[in-house]
Amino acid sequence: MSDQPSPPPPYSPDVRDLEDIPSVEVISRAAVMLLSAGAERLGLADADPATSPHRDLDEARRLITALAGLITASAEYLGLHAGPLRDGLQSLQKAFREASVVPDPPGQGPGEKYTGPVY
Repeated sequence: MSDQPSPPPPYSPDVRDLEDIPSVEVISRAAVMLLSAGAERLGLADADPATSPHRDLDEARRLITALAGLITASAEYLGLHAGPLRDGLQSLQKAFREASVVPDPPGQGPGEKYTGPVY
C-alpha cells in the first residue's frame, strides 16, 4: 500500500469550463475581484484603515483605474450588474480621495479619466 495520495478525479461537478461561463459573469467576477483588492489596498478591511498593514495607495490607484476601465468599457453588456458595480467603484474612488494626504484635483483621481470627476 502506497503513502501517495490518489490523484483527483478527472472531472469535478463544481468546476465549469471557461467556455460555459457567460461573458457577463466573467466580467462581473473580474470587477468584484478588482473591487475587493482595491478595498483591501485602501485598508478598508481593517478596523482603522489608516493603520492597516495592507494599505498601499499606489496599488489601490492601479486597481481602481483598472476597475473603472473595465466597468466603463463593458457597461452596455452588464445590464442589471452595471449599477451596483458603478456604485462600488465610486465608493472606492471617494475612499481613495479621503485617504490621500494630497488629494488629486477633480477629474484626475484614479479611474476618473474613464468615469469623470468624483466628488
